[in-house]
Amino acid sequence: MVTGVSGDDGSGGAVGEFTPETAGAVLREACAAAGLDSAGARLLRLGSNAVYDLADRRVIVRIAADPGTLPEMERAVRVARWLGEERYPANRVLPGVVQPVVVGGRVVTFWESVQDTEEFATVTELADLLKRLHWLEEPESLGLPYFDPFAKVRRSLSGLSAASEEDAAFLTERADQLEKDYDRLDFVLPFGLIHGDANIGNILRNRTGEAVLIDLDGFALAPREWDLILSAIYYDRYGWHSREQYESFVHHYGFDLMNWPGFPVLADLRELMMTLWMGGKAAAEAKAAEEFARRVESIRSGGDRRHWRPF
Repeated sequence: MVTGVSGDDGSGGAVGEFTPETAGAVLREACAAAGLDSAGARLLRLGSNAVYDLADRRVIVRIAADPGTLPEMERAVRVARWLGEERYPANRVLPGVVQPVVVGGRVVTFWESVQDTEEFATVTELADLLKRLHWLEEPESLGLPYFDPFAKVRRSLSGLSAASEEDAAFLTERADQLEKDYDRLDFVLPFGLIHGDANIGNILRNRTGEAVLIDLDGFALAPREWDLILSAIYYDRYGWHSREQYESFVHHYGFDLMNWPGFPVLADLRELMMTLWMGGKAAAEAKAAEEFARRVESIRSGGDRRHWRPF
């Protein structure tokens, strides 16, 4: 259920620049409507979402930059409540609050804070959580979509305002080829529920020491290989995981994606999606523009990816 507090009805449209000032105004109005005190809130990060920690350290407020995310955030709220019913260790939505709400065209959700100080869990725990997640049978009431990576790729390509014509053409051509290659893949894991962005950055340790999964808005139905690809390429291509970490991930999940013949295609596609995401940030952030250029050049030349920087 969605409640419109102010602004438009959440259908999308121009809502202006997304800055700490505009996000802060949305925060204050949304919290007031929910009966929460926004005084002293800390801005943790500003990107695709503005994420605030309220002063009591027990509530996290997420404000989506894209007004078109309303369906995804409605689904994320449903997913969080269902995972709570299943006693699955994941981020919980704040009880007693009707959400999401739309304020000034932005989509706002309220979550229980996981921890007082940021601490990520381990790759091994990620594997355990994914294995457990993939055993769950989701109800039809969640309304999960079928995961279409190329719909996301095409949207990202259309938003590359900071890319040169040459780079945009190269990335478009690469996307076209990967789409043909992807259509020929023979997936071997069962089709079903996925997190959609399963990586070490989306698993935190809560106040009791338990590992919990966060960022639930990417849940979808897809081949389960999608939830394994990031851990594999973080090890194989970028060196962000050690060999020991990846071997532990494989042992605990029970499948090594790198032994699957389709791994190179899926790795190339996920890598392209990561690069396009960076390209979308390049117009506003100098560091993102530098990283985007580095990634495009290494993809074009077939060069070593170990100098890529995580964001």
